[in-house]
Amino acid sequence: MSILRTAGLVAALLASTALPALAQTRAETLRHVTGAAINTLDPNIPGSTREAFGLSLLTYDRLLSFGKKQLDGKWVFDLDKFQPELAESYTVSPDGLKITFKLRQDAKFHDGTPVTAEDVKWSLDRAVTANVLGKGQLLTGSLTSADQFKVVDAHTFEVTLPKPDKLALANLAVVYPVIFNSKLAKSKATAEDPWALAWLKENTAGSGAYIIESFKPGETTILRRNPDWNRGSADKPAAFKRIITQTIPEAATRANLVEKGDADIAIDLQATDAADLEKKGKLKVISTPQYNAITFVSFNNQMPPFDKLEVRKAIAAALPYEDMFKAALFGRGKPLYGATWADGKAPTGETFPIPQPVKTDLAEAKKLMTAAGFPDGFSTTFSFNVGQAGTAEPMAALLKEALAKIGIKVEIQKLPDAQMSTLINEKKVPFFTEGIVAWLPSMDYFYRNFYIGPIRWNYSSINDEKITEWAQTARFEPDMAKYAALGKELNTRHFELMPQIPLWQPSQDAVMAPSVEGYVYQFHRQIDFRDLSRK
Repeated sequence: MSILRTAGLVAALLASTALPALAQTRAETLRHVTGAAINTLDPNIPGSTREAFGLSLLTYDRLLSFGKKQLDGKWVFDLDKFQPELAESYTVSPDGLKITFKLRQDAKFHDGTPVTAEDVKWSLDRAVTANVLGKGQLLTGSLTSADQFKVVDAHTFEVTLPKPDKLALANLAVVYPVIFNSKLAKSKATAEDPWALAWLKENTAGSGAYIIESFKPGETTILRRNPDWNRGSADKPAAFKRIITQTIPEAATRANLVEKGDADIAIDLQATDAADLEKKGKLKVISTPQYNAITFVSFNNQMPPFDKLEVRKAIAAALPYEDMFKAALFGRGKPLYGATWADGKAPTGETFPIPQPVKTDLAEAKKLMTAAGFPDGFSTTFSFNVGQAGTAEPMAALLKEALAKIGIKVEIQKLPDAQMSTLINEKKVPFFTEGIVAWLPSMDYFYRNFYIGPIRWNYSSINDEKITEWAQTARFEPDMAKYAALGKELNTRHFELMPQIPLWQPSQDAVMAPSVEGYVYQFHRQIDFRDLSRK
């Protein structure tokens, strides 16, 4: 079937969802197209897609949500600022060990049941006790046990911490600690499934801004506005009466639908399509570098020949960074190469990633190959997953060509996503490209989650005592000057060891109708439709 015919059928489907019974105008409906799929209504289910995470922010509330800030003129989520959702207010004790939440007394679940502290207790107990995704995430904020959660009264709730943890509040604002209607959820639980995992995968028990009207996994999700929801920043219901999300696998078709006005917004177009639509000037294109993400070239630091520092540095000196950036992203993003550091030391600061002082220098690369004992080079594979092909394929072709100049013969492997994931998990990929995203982009969080221990997310398999020690110390360091000093040490050490080569932070191109306003880049790289309105 041709792309144009596919687009026509999809446009007809989108148009057909405007049910007269809802008596709303086209302006009150937001139509969103995506290449991926919503596969569960519970974000905690292992295997949940990013799109499922995005849906959960609409159908459920949490105690808090992130505020926003401007970064290079674009609105992005603010890790250090919170706004209330179910919590009307919160206080932190002077010793930092107790957080007390006062809940809104007017909040109700979709079935009209009042939200109470008992619901918060059951939901957070579930997040740290059940076999769910929230368990691993919340421990990064020292939230690990149901004993830490206490009901004081119907609208007062306490969280106790073993140590003051700067990421405790932030962890309560991510997608996993959503608050369930515990009475409804418990009525659907069984002895074998005490946390109602099976039922909540296909049903909701929330209090959020939108109510599920229709859910066809992998196809279409239709939401209608909850008129009683008033947890938005403007203290009123969400702007759109209806949201339609349609899965359209072909990026060109998605671009065509937005361009023709048959869809209102897309955030996962190809960089070429986004650039083309921006040039035409008929649509609004908000291009935001993903400041909590990194695309990198990674080595398995435990696997020869990449266990040799000189090999890793030789490759870093051989890569054609600017050419790869233009070929893969058409320059749409923030480069993480070409920096200048005084005396090889990272600048003092509390952030990661930062641009590193790597540049193309083939003469230096050849010297390093000789020093590593490979004056004539070696053969290896370079892998990426099929889902990344649009950007990884042109980048890999340039990498192969560049490394041939220093004697490294590269066989490019384009692997199915599941196979690539399995090989990474089993630490069997020697040389590859991947990306990482930190929902909570603090410096210590990056290092603790991606550069320590034998876990899947330690892509480089680095095992360095100094990085481990400094990252764990930084986690609980309250003095921001000392924290920044630890950041300098960690960033310098990372460059010295070269476990990976950070390349860039790709932009998220949000392409939308000119009438759509309020877009904010969010931690989970999905759209928070509660931010949006139509002028």
